[in-house]
Amino acid sequence: MLAGALVNRTIQLFSQSPAADLARTEKLIDEALAAAPDSSWAHYVKGNVLRVKGRWEDAIAELETARSLDRNNTGALQGLGWCKLYTGSLDEVIPLAEEAIRLGPRDRDIGYRYYLIGIVYQLRSRPQDAIVWFEKARATISAFAGLRAHLASAYALTENTDRGGAELTEARRLNGDIFSSIAHLKATQPWGVPNVQALVEATYFAGLRKAGMPEE
Repeated sequence: MLAGALVNRTIQLFSQSPAADLARTEKLIDEALAAAPDSSWAHYVKGNVLRVKGRWEDAIAELETARSLDRNNTGALQGLGWCKLYTGSLDEVIPLAEEAIRLGPRDRDIGYRYYLIGIVYQLRSRPQDAIVWFEKARATISAFAGLRAHLASAYALTENTDRGGAELTEARRLNGDIFSSIAHLKATQPWGVPNVQALVEATYFAGLRKAGMPEE
């Protein structure tokens, strides 16, 4: 559970020392798996660690193992959705998120599943549809800076630059370091395989520039 909390803190951009948190998480989860190799939760957390490190195919294997051990592991479904996004299999992402929503309609993390669906629409240059899902996510994860940044981009791409600017201001209030510039944002996390990076550049980053985020 501690390993899961640490890696989630990194994923959700709340960590003040992500490298240290990730190193500690890896040690803890390897110990947990050695003690309980059939733990669905432990394989799910290991999958998240690999996802953060950009090892998406290895993460998919761990998350599939987590699912096989517990078919109701909604976190594993969500994690698989992210890995499919990063590897360019966009058509597989929304069904995984929808299954997680169906299995856990009252999960405290449901907002992140709405957020994931919104990102797929954003990458497909459908900002209006993305906004619908991002606004649904806001009900439970309004303090997540990443969500506010994606809202900023989507609103700016619909020519609502005032709203886009307001959302960008909120993202910076929540996490000013990461959202200070496009260059800094690009350096903070992996953005997927090259074709996904191209989609991110043409949609998410393009919208952030319109919302007022500087290049450097």
